[in-house]
Amino acid sequence: MVIKKLHEAGLRSDHAYTAAVVSIGLSFLSWTASVKGEAAGTDRADRWGIFVGEWAPTFFGLGLALAQYEDD
Repeated sequence: MVIKKLHEAGLRSDHAYTAAVVSIGLSFLSWTASVKGEAAGTDRADRWGIFVGEWAPTFFGLGLALAQYEDD
């Protein structure tokens, strides 16, 4: 039901896969920016990197579900 609504809204599997790859890059960039830009040290940088990095599996999962829906 959710996948059908997302597909009807115009979201395709390619969009979700692209978002997953971008989120991996953003994870690295947010970690780097936090290490260099904040005095809190690597602990906070690690939390930022992990927070953004957790988006990638969700987007990959949506991409797989949308790809399966598109094949039907």
